[in-house]
Amino acid sequence: MRLRRRSEVSDETVDDLDVDPGDDGSGDAGPTSGPYDADELPGDDAERVDLGSLLIAPEPGRELRLQVDEASGVVQSVVLAGSDGALELRAFAAPRNGDLWSEARPQIASEVAGRGGTATEREGRWGPELVCRVQVRTPDGKTGTQESRIIGVNGPRWLLRATLLGKPATDVDGSADWEDVLSRVAVRRGAQAMPVGEPLAVTMPPQARRVEQ
Repeated sequence: MRLRRRSEVSDETVDDLDVDPGDDGSGDAGPTSGPYDADELPGDDAERVDLGSLLIAPEPGRELRLQVDEASGVVQSVVLAGSDGALELRAFAAPRNGDLWSEARPQIASEVAGRGGTATEREGRWGPELVCRVQVRTPDGKTGTQESRIIGVNGPRWLLRATLLGKPATDVDGSADWEDVLSRVAVRRGAQAMPVGEPLAVTMPPQARRVEQ
């Protein structure tokens, strides 16, 4: 499995990183009731890549990427990309007893509307999710529509926000394998006090190494 660091500002690859995948976690025996809290991982024998706040099980045929803010060098999100689409993951601090996803959905819908798009709620595998459509400029200079599905999962003092792009966003009935990828993710909140809604830090795994170009 290859871990690729990408710029949030530019579409060009900054550098590539090789990661020892260990067990790919793709067997049929493991439970699929996640996402999980890092302190309550199931006995599925999956060797997850440790990215600090996110623990990701390597997925055959999908590339693990880090979206990095070029100005600050801070990792903004983790992306699993495949031939038919992608899954972007972000984790946030949440109250001990609360439903941060219910508070976040209207805010996301407002942001989408501010960009001239639409956000519609639907009931999904983890409860209410958003189907968003916004106009984008295509590489050839034309105007197109980008559709995404945003899923929120409330955990113990954390919220995992997952955005599906490409075919898994438009073909809901055919997206079960991508949802299964999400179900194997684990979140590490940490014990430190944090403001509600603050992003949980994503860090480079210790086993990663730079690949010279």
